[in-house]
Amino acid sequence: MMRISTPTTRMELEGLSPGDRVIIDGIIYTGRDAALPKLVDALKRGEEPFDVRGAAIMHTAVSPAGIAPTSSNKEDIEESMPYLASRGVLVHIGKGKLKDETVRALGDAGAVFIVTPPVAALLTSRIKSRRVAAFEEEGMEAIFELRVQGIPGIVAAAGGRSVYD
Repeated sequence: MMRISTPTTRMELEGLSPGDRVIIDGIIYTGRDAALPKLVDALKRGEEPFDVRGAAIMHTAVSPAGIAPTSSNKEDIEESMPYLASRGVLVHIGKGKLKDETVRALGDAGAVFIVTPPVAALLTSRIKSRRVAAFEEEGMEAIFELRVQGIPGIVAAAGGRSVYD
């Protein structure tokens, strides 16, 4: 099992293959259908609400009930992933099967997609602190900065390959 500390680098992720088990520590940003397209638009306008280089983004909202991944293959989420990877977001966390072109785009950028169990109690227990990082008007779907320790996952896409290949 490999431990990933975020923010990370392409070199640190190079050895990962689909099916590898990982543990994630550090800062994870959250984003879903409402916030990820806004983040892409902001970056295209030259605005950077937070440093995306080496960042990890989990496809989740943050509610009083906790966090759990949403389906990453929702249109607004999956369409944001290649652009965010090209800008430096190296770890994408969620659930579901991605399109082949998304897997290839992540591979080209040196980014990975990690699936994590949709177990809110487990994932929420790994949050050490949280704050709104961007788009507060989106409420629980705002982008939050979470400091986490021990988020488990399985690499679903790396190096342009997927566990579904």
